[in-house]
Formats: sequence, C-alpha cells, structure tokens
Amino acid sequence: MAEIIKRSKPLAVNPLKASQPLGAALAFLGIRNSIPMLHGSQGCTAFGKVFFVRHFREPIPLQTTAMDQMSAIMSADENVIEGLRVLCEKNRPEMIGLPTTGLSETQGADMRRLVRTFRDRHPQFAATAVVPVNTPDYSGCLETGFALALEAVIDVMVPQSALAGRRKKQVNVLCASMLTPGDTEAIKEWIEGFGLRPVLLPDIGDSLDGHLVDAENTPLTLGGTPANEIAHMGESVATLVIGRSLRKAADLLKERSGVPDHRFDHLLGLEACDAFTLALSQISGRPVPARIDRQRAQLQDAMVDTHFMTGFLRVAPAADPDLLVALGQFFAGVGAEIVAAVATVRAAVLADMPAAAVSIGDLEDLERGALAQRAQLIVCNAHAAPAAQRLGIPLLRAGFPQYDRVGGYTRTWVGYRGARQALFDVANLFLENHHDIPVHRSVFWAGTARDQEVRPASGAGLVGR
Repeated sequence: MAEIIKRSKPLAVNPLKASQPLGAALAFLGIRNSIPMLHGSQGCTAFGKVFFVRHFREPIPLQTTAMDQMSAIMSADENVIEGLRVLCEKNRPEMIGLPTTGLSETQGADMRRLVRTFRDRHPQFAATAVVPVNTPDYSGCLETGFALALEAVIDVMVPQSALAGRRKKQVNVLCASMLTPGDTEAIKEWIEGFGLRPVLLPDIGDSLDGHLVDAENTPLTLGGTPANEIAHMGESVATLVIGRSLRKAADLLKERSGVPDHRFDHLLGLEACDAFTLALSQISGRPVPARIDRQRAQLQDAMVDTHFMTGFLRVAPAADPDLLVALGQFFAGVGAEIVAAVATVRAAVLADMPAAAVSIGDLEDLERGALAQRAQLIVCNAHAAPAAQRLGIPLLRAGFPQYDRVGGYTRTWVGYRGARQALFDVANLFLENHHDIPVHRSVFWAGTARDQEVRPASGAGLVGR
C-alpha cells in the first residue's frame, strides 16, 4: 500500500490539476444537444473555454451566468433563472448542465432551489432537463467535478424503475474523466464485438472526436449520449463502470434501476483488459472473438519486444488519481519502477498505486521528485514539458490538457491495441534519449594516418609527443 504524503505547501507553485467546474463541463459536453452554463463570472467560463479549445482544437459550447460585482454581493439568483430562460428559448437544448464555481459557492447559491423557481416561472420549457451540480473550484479536481456531474445527471435523468434486463443486448458504460474520445470509441467497438449494444455516459467520443458537419456552427454539442437513452439506462442487462471515481454514480444507478454492475479501475494493460473481456463474455454468453484474441497476442509480442526498454525503467507519473493508478499499474506490469508519483487530490484508489509513496502536490513536486530519484521518464500532461526539458528526460504526454501535440486528445490508451501502442511509444522515447558512453581515445594511441588527419590539432600534438 502506497504512503500518501499530504500537501505541505500553502499554494501551488506550478499547478498540475484542472478545476472541478471544468470536469463537470466536460461531462456535460458528452451529452447530445446539451450545453453547460457555469454559475460564476465571465472569466471563470472564458478561462475554461480556452483550456478546452486548445486541448480539443474544436469550438466548445459554454455559457455563463455572468456574475458581476453587484450580483456577487447582493444576489445572482436572477442571473441563473434568466440564463436558463434565454438558452431554452433560443437554442432549445435537450439538457443544460449547471455547475457552480468558487464565486457562486462562496456566495452560498442554492442551485436546486433556483431550478425549481425556473420550473415554476417557465413551465413551457419542461422538456429541457436542467442538471445542477455543486463544483467549487477551490476543492477537488477535474476528476471529482466530472464524477459529481455524472452523479447529478443520473439523479435528474434516470427515473426509478424495475425493468432491469428488459433490453437484453443493451449495456450501460459509465466513463471516467481519464478516458479520451479515442478510448470511448475503442470501448464501443470492444463491446459491439460481443454482440452487445453499449450506451456510454458520457460519450465524448461521439461529441468531441473532431468531426466535420454540414452546419456552419451550432450553440450545442454535436453528438454524445441522447437524453432518451439515458432515461432508459434502467432497462439494460448490465452496467460497466470504468474508474473508481464513479463509485457513487454507479451506486446511485444501481439503486435506481437494479441493473447489476461490473466495476473496473481502468482498462490499461494486459490484466485489466483480460478482466474486461471476461466480463463481456459472461454478459453476452459468447466466446471471445478471434479478432480480440489476436489483439491480445499482439500485445504480448509487444511486451516481449520492448522489455529491454521498459524493464527497470524509472518512471515519474503525475495525474488525477484514476489515471495515475492506471499508468502506475501499467508500467509496473511491464517491469518499470515508479520512483516519484504525484496526484492532484487524495483518493481511496491511490492506496493501490504500485509505489512506495504518492505525493499530493503540483508540478514542482514532480520535478523535484524526478530529480531526486533519477527518473528516466516523466508521464504527465503538456504542462510538464518545461520540467522535463530542464531535467533533460523525455515526457510521455497523458491526461488533460494536451495543447502542444496535434491529436493528443484523441489518443487511444485502453484495450490491447492501446496498451501495445503505449509500449511502443515508451520504448521509442527511451531509444531516442539513450546516451551511449562516448568512445575513449587515449592520448598515446597513434591510430592510422587517416585518424591523424581528422584529429584536432591538440590531439595531434599529444600524439607527436
């Protein structure tokens, strides 16, 4: 069990984590025809929008209640109610996500009361689901905000039912924030290979995968999980939960619907993929398809091909807890050593990190730990690039945000193919940054005539002696 080292600094010197409102907004962006509206100042939303646009390289629909100095002191209730009315009237979304920010949380806004007031004043917009969620940005991280939003979506949009198993081929998939659009697409293909029909919540692989459409622009999300599919999640035959941060959301869905679930901390690496594949085989009653068997064999071959590079490799990862443990167990499974690990917040899953200790901290803690422990590889988001450059060691980019690599947001990590590619990337980084011991030339070695011609003048003088 890893020792959890608490944060000792009063501030973040080089921030690692993203805020809870961003995590909640990301979850809402995976639902079809939806839009998140952050209850806070314009700057809160603008800053988050810049992060998303740089990461996904796509237009991102985000709105704000635009609290100013007066509403922050007196009351911002009307900002919320009027904002909801304008969005419903102009854009007619299927769902509006309503996360709070540090400003509105400090003010003490009661979001559920404000939604009830909006319903009383504007009953004509009853068809639009409004999902309030408390996500103060002075606590938690992107992962916790994402999980809170998912729990709120289930609370608002999944009714109480006793119809579990009615749709015999349908399975629910609760996707954690560590999954990329490429990951969600791979998971859908994985499940469909067993003849099952997946309903992903949220499905950012359908909304944030970067696809062109005929419309010039749209104020709502393009793709994602349809609202009517969320309402019928209680009729599925099983639920697959990916990420321990979604434990409370999974508990709520199971309580509401009675649908049995299968829980996985992650889907990165051979052991995790085998467990997921076995669960799908049991749910569907089908044998493992030959295509998936071949992908497993390909991963095993890649493990053999790269073991000289990954064995005893000294790795320093930093990420949100779910992703950090996934990366740690993946590297430990191929013989690497986790010498310095940094998490954004404390979480129960960190106890399973294959390392002596995990620090709750920032990128300064990562840089110092990597230097002290002579790390050979850093695994973190794009913000760690300057630290890796200063240390002179390679960086494997993982997590949010990634703004200095095109396509980093859609990289596939999960599944046998994802793990195989990750191994190849790690091995190539090692080879590109491997420094051989320079050839030693004795000052007394005469060499050939050609060697003497190309030798520097100082060397020639020494030989002449």
